Amino acid sequence: MDRKTTFGCLFGTAFGDALAAPTEFLSINEILKQWPPNGPQSLSSDHRTVTDDTQMALAVGEALVMAHKHGPFSIETVEPALRTAFITWLRSPDNNRAPGMTCIQACERLARHEPWLTASNRSSKGCGANMRVAPIGLLSDTWLGADAQTRSALAQFQAAMTHGHPTALAASDLTAFSVRYLAQKRDPVKLLEETRDYALSQRSIYHYDWLGPLWERPGKETPESFIALGWDECLLIIDRIEAALRQKMLEQDPCLVIGAGWVAEEAYGTGLYCFLINPDDPVAAIRRAALTSGDSDSIACLTGAFAGAYLGMDYWPKEWFQIIEYKERLGLLAEAMTDQAQ
Repeated sequence: MDRKTTFGCLFGTAFGDALAAPTEFLSINEILKQWPPNGPQSLSSDHRTVTDDTQMALAVGEALVMAHKHGPFSIETVEPALRTAFITWLRSPDNNRAPGMTCIQACERLARHEPWLTASNRSSKGCGANMRVAPIGLLSDTWLGADAQTRSALAQFQAAMTHGHPTALAASDLTAFSVRYLAQKRDPVKLLEETRDYALSQRSIYHYDWLGPLWERPGKETPESFIALGWDECLLIIDRIEAALRQKMLEQDPCLVIGAGWVAEEAYGTGLYCFLINPDDPVAAIRRAALTSGDSDSIACLTGAFAGAYLGMDYWPKEWFQIIEYKERLGLLAEAMTDQAQ
């Protein structure tokens, strides 16, 4: 992936996260009362702090860079790297941004040396599964190796370590696919058609080498029936986005149109919708995502990732790169991911 795209996406994740961090849990009226007339509009030295969304995206990206130093991606190289990164995040003094309890509890179990299969909350499909997955969409094909399914497996596995519900896996996979599609500068108008085709192509594919017996639970007779549930819920979200775009519901709260974003498929869908109604203006896209009544920071961080992947770093305000929290870590990760693509 080229440098501008990588920087645009990773920093876009943080920009959206920071812009929307103060609006999470607020209604539209409450947001407009505090930030008249249109909600938060810009970052500043007093409005630069990210949430656990960016922290966890950094953890995933840095873990993948570390894992690749030990050979091709496999569960043997990736699981220890992710475990270490997640435990480091858990124990960090900066982990004070109201992180989700699913992530906290799963990481606590990982820190107690439990196998990831028992550490994961197997019933959770919270948005913590895919708010952090954008770095996987930026990995070069060369770095991933010859197996076309490696990106899919990585996206699902990083989710599964904390969120074991099939929709968490599928939504994470679809988020990484969308980042990859946009990073290749492909037409946003055709993205929903491509995501639908991708979801249908993956509907019966279970990455057993990575996920093992995660699928085994009451009511599921096969791995394929387990993962199909997740893809089916994602397909419903794609339907919802298409309907909203067709009906031009631009003035309505995106959380009421697509979903509030607390769960993975809704965070994906609402974040993507905010991008698709502003595909050529990343700042307008994350402003729209910040002016939402649901999990605004997670929605906006995904919107920022999509917009940054598509438009690159030049479309973001230059001063934001200097003031955003974790600018050094974001820059180092972006450089590392650019270097691996050469």
